[in-house]
Amino acid sequence: MKFISLTIDDKPVRVLEGTNLVEAAKKAGIKIPTLCYSKNLPVVSSCRMCLVEIEGFNKLVTACSTAATEGMVVHTETEEIVQIRKNLLRLYLDNHPSDCLTCSRNGNCELQDLAYRYDVKFRVHDGARRGSEKAGFTDTSSPYILRDESKCILCGRCVRTCAVVPDRNILQFGNRGFDTKIIADYDTSLEKSGCVSCNRCVVECPVGALVDRRAYRKGRTWERTIKEVKCKSCDYGCNMKLIIDKDKVVAVEAANPQNGRPLCLRGRLLTELEYVDLPEKPYKKIYHEDGNEFEQVTWAKALNLDNVYEKMNRLDEVENE
Repeated sequence: MKFISLTIDDKPVRVLEGTNLVEAAKKAGIKIPTLCYSKNLPVVSSCRMCLVEIEGFNKLVTACSTAATEGMVVHTETEEIVQIRKNLLRLYLDNHPSDCLTCSRNGNCELQDLAYRYDVKFRVHDGARRGSEKAGFTDTSSPYILRDESKCILCGRCVRTCAVVPDRNILQFGNRGFDTKIIADYDTSLEKSGCVSCNRCVVECPVGALVDRRAYRKGRTWERTIKEVKCKSCDYGCNMKLIIDKDKVVAVEAANPQNGRPLCLRGRLLTELEYVDLPEKPYKKIYHEDGNEFEQVTWAKALNLDNVYEKMNRLDEVENE
């Protein structure tokens, strides 16, 4: 391993060779704004929020796709860069619902955080907004994921994280231009699609386009506390977050799946059953000839333990004879 030294906003920093500038800046306590970037996903540099200036370069570059090199001098908040970010944020907000006060991601939204950081506000305009005049932009077919395409900023993080696990790859970009949106399979609902409700996409979504329905509106972000636990369903031991409101666990959410860990609905439900006092009824996707459908089931069936549960009962009956 080779370490290199560089300067970011007049701060010296030493990082491993090959580290991108977003991660290098974090080492110096500097947060370069991003929307499409995630450390665990392939880099696409589509949101352009992380543009920085490097001395000796003839143009601005994206920090997420630029590796730090020895002696590099980087500026992340020049007047030009700040103005570009403000312009970008105005475009994002111009095409975004202005329901922040009632949005479930209020206080926990990356777009909201950046708009506050750069003092960019919603503008009144007569132009169209994505989903404002079209039906089907809100998908409520799944009991586990609420999908609101009108809030989607097309960062693609959900698409990329869905593709990390080879046998999933359900989400993708559909249509073109202003009509571009994220679709499931061949533009069907989450219920009818092959989605397994692992919630990888929900974890990565930076806004309120994808929400965990079982944690939906269960305590405001600033009122609840989070405790991380390990799932006990299998050897992966995926990270889960307990949502605690007034000293009571009210919901369980999947945490960021590191090192390609797949996440699964069974593990999340098992963790929910263990920690939540009054968990909601579970659902399981049933595969019919005419399409997939969610059905309310017992906890034993939801966790694929119905046969084991029946055998345990039979054994207990034999022992009691």
